[in-house]
Amino acid sequence: MLIKNEFEVAEPVDRVWQFFQDIPQVAACLPGTAITGQLGDDKYQGTVAVRMGPVRLQFAGTADITERDEAARRIVVNAAGAEQKGRGQASMVVTATLARAGSGTKVDVTQDLQLAGAAAQYGRGMISDVTAVLMRAFSANLRDRIARIDAGEAVTGLSAAPARGFTIAMRAAWMALTRVFRRFFRPYQAA
Repeated sequence: MLIKNEFEVAEPVDRVWQFFQDIPQVAACLPGTAITGQLGDDKYQGTVAVRMGPVRLQFAGTADITERDEAARRIVVNAAGAEQKGRGQASMVVTATLARAGSGTKVDVTQDLQLAGAAAQYGRGMISDVTAVLMRAFSANLRDRIARIDAGEAVTGLSAAPARGFTIAMRAAWMALTRVFRRFFRPYQAA
């Protein structure tokens, strides 16, 4: 399943690219994600925990940076893991591309996600909505973390708040309802 998101950061593209080179700092911006070890050569061990409705999923696995293109400001990460209770697997190729947007930076994120087991029971819409909610939190945390680093604060060891199931589920449900209402009312607006 291919999921695309984008957001802007009010920092120059060179500054955001520099931040993206520190993978533990980037991972700390994504709710529910923790780097548990560095395996060398741009390969990391970690966990990702998220609630989707009543189901709490916690994956343990590895993330490997397979491409860093300085000229195109693109980084590609290949991640794979297994749910710790044996209820499934997930693999994902994440491509982040940075581009100048005025005096700031536009970040395009494409995720090619493959799920098996408990997480696969959720539909594409729900997974896309949960991903969109997590990306909003990621972008806010990234902006905050860069600002704190630029202000001279020590942010090593800090991590984003965990991905709370009820909050994510409510935001994702709201996004789904909004989509339904738009589809329903669109024919009446055209008339």
